[in-house]
Amino acid sequence: MPFAHITGWGMYVPEPVLTNDDIAKLVETSDEWIRERTGIRERHIARETEFPSTLGVEAAIRALKVANLAPTELDLIICTSSSPEYIFPATACIIQDQIGATKAGAFDLQAACTGFVYALNMGAQAIRSGSMKNVLVIGTEVLSRFVNWKDRNTCILFGDGAGAFVLQASDQPGGVMSAVMHSDGSGADSLSVPAGGAHSPATEATIREGKHFIQMDGKEVFRFATRVMGRAVTESLEQIQLTTNDVQWIVPHQANYRIIESAAKHLKMPLDKFVINVDRYGNTSTASIPLATIEALQKSQIKPNDKVVFVAFGGGLTWGAMVVEWTGPLPAKKQVHLRQYRLFARLRSFIRRIFRHIEGFLSRKEV
Repeated sequence: MPFAHITGWGMYVPEPVLTNDDIAKLVETSDEWIRERTGIRERHIARETEFPSTLGVEAAIRALKVANLAPTELDLIICTSSSPEYIFPATACIIQDQIGATKAGAFDLQAACTGFVYALNMGAQAIRSGSMKNVLVIGTEVLSRFVNWKDRNTCILFGDGAGAFVLQASDQPGGVMSAVMHSDGSGADSLSVPAGGAHSPATEATIREGKHFIQMDGKEVFRFATRVMGRAVTESLEQIQLTTNDVQWIVPHQANYRIIESAAKHLKMPLDKFVINVDRYGNTSTASIPLATIEALQKSQIKPNDKVVFVAFGGGLTWGAMVVEWTGPLPAKKQVHLRQYRLFARLRSFIRRIFRHIEGFLSRKEV
């Protein structure tokens, strides 16, 4: 059975930064009040011309560059987002077209902030089954489009960004070692965007009532998160008969500094074993774990052979954890030049659109 290794990683965040002081100009709050309750100082906000797909493409290209893997070698793309581009088509399909992954299947996975753990597990299982060799997993968010900037309980929390990992098959042990995934739909209304789906399609009333914005019972989500984070870490380690003493790093979902502190206390682990960057990005949902992991790699905190645990919770309610033995890129025979593939992808997409237009015109004539 092949092992699923994380061989490439890439991140992208929009340049515009929204500080706590900026938010204090919109609602009654302060930098001190926000930092004391969440640990957040600032967050990145997408421009009007940036979308989940554009952020995801940038992160994907950077991940493929690290892995030295051509987009045409990808077998599968899994995109997870709490702020997808559309209900359909899948954001993954838009990314597939834009990076030129000509033979890859593509789909979106929705598990809110736990989505990246879920998606990594799905990708790893596809590789372990032998049906896939190269899988791209992307977490991408433009949550600022779903934030009510008049609601100080939620507008202080969320930011935009994207992160991507490349998973590849290898005969060498390592990579994804275990994973647990859980859900509890009885708490579905604790964190949601109530309208915009089939249950409550967009109407004048839903817009007027602000039901297309994120709504959250902050106290309930906090209690839920502090219950499940530590348990999920322990459960994922027990699957492979490891303990927290065997772990070099915990990379938690970056929702709230106090929640991370609570998880550390539950696990009886020092806080300096937790990778934390919530202060500079806020809650980027599915993108938060890859963003934190990649920054830790850039600082040379995570090293080859380290045991790393990813753990997350989110709307649904969902939660899960994953243990990874970090290895890095696989040996490559030649250097891949991704700029050429991006140009090819644009040309291919343009030609295929023209072909469909001609095909549609000819079919109308036949009718």
